[in-house]
Amino acid sequence: MEKKREIAQLISNHYYKLSRVSLDKLAVALVPFKLKKGERLVNRGEVCNYIYFIEKGMVRQFYFKYNKDLTEHFSFEGDMLTCIESFLLKQPSQLMIETLENTASWGISYKDWMQLTDESKEINLLYRTILEYGLILSQRKADMLRFEPAHVRYNRLLETHPQILQRAPLVHIASFLQMTPETLSRVRSGQL
Repeated sequence: MEKKREIAQLISNHYYKLSRVSLDKLAVALVPFKLKKGERLVNRGEVCNYIYFIEKGMVRQFYFKYNKDLTEHFSFEGDMLTCIESFLLKQPSQLMIETLENTASWGISYKDWMQLTDESKEINLLYRTILEYGLILSQRKADMLRFEPAHVRYNRLLETHPQILQRAPLVHIASFLQMTPETLSRVRSGQL
């Protein structure tokens, strides 16, 4: 239970400060997920029943379009993620979540979130803050892709996640930035 309290505290520190009572309630709801590199938390066609917290490791959300593997999002230590439409509507997900490294994560199920938000105003505010943060990240990515040239998108990614070049395959980085691997190579060499 001590490890669960530690994880609940990390979530609280990052998103919304909880009282000791609320931290304990959140800790009870946490479910551990330990995966090896290349394993999936969510497959296409499955309902995503959890919001995940990444304790250690790195994951990506991706989908297939025209037989291409396209990276939607990367998550690192301290991040929370879910396949939001599937999670909220209980519909099969088009997005998949795959580990890029051996990963220790923790999930809180939809059912547990709903029960906790009904019981605790603090946890309700935590849940809302997590969802709002996810919406802001989605908007920032959409704006980046709409308004920024390739070299600016690449430099912004390096500013926010300098370790990404050591941790993620270049092909995934290129698809996340919506460029070909060749374009990414030119951006990295300063040709763009």
